Amino acid sequence: MSTLDPRQPTTPQKEIECFDNPRPGAMYLVESVTSEFTCVCPVTGQPDFATIRVRYAPGPRCFELKSYKLYLWSFRDEGHFHEDVTNRILADLVEVTDPIWMEVRGEFNLRGGIGTTVTARHGQLPDALEGVSSSG
Repeated sequence: MSTLDPRQPTTPQKEIECFDNPRPGAMYLVESVTSEFTCVCPVTGQPDFATIRVRYAPGPRCFELKSYKLYLWSFRDEGHFHEDVTNRILADLVEVTDPIWMEVRGEFNLRGGIGTTVTARHGQLPDALEGVSSSG
């Protein structure tokens, strides 16, 4: 007999929820990384797997991680070129958070012996955060 309570199934969603920046006067860098991103090649229909790294200096809002996970999940069965999907993620995150600076890096796994990394940026990295290293 299971002791788990019944739950609603989790489903993909295109909405990214946000919350007010808890330290709007502070200059800091947020990094979120997942190695579980998937979409499909729009030409062959083969699956693509990637690590998606988001780094940003928050403006008025930060994005909530569970809704971000469900947002990324929404690409799973969609066909996207690496360049397009990386830039689309950046544009969607910029739209809801209005960051001072943001970078989205899609590190796509090898396919046919070739790996692809796409980096898209918005805004200007503040001098105070110059040299803050990435975890990857």
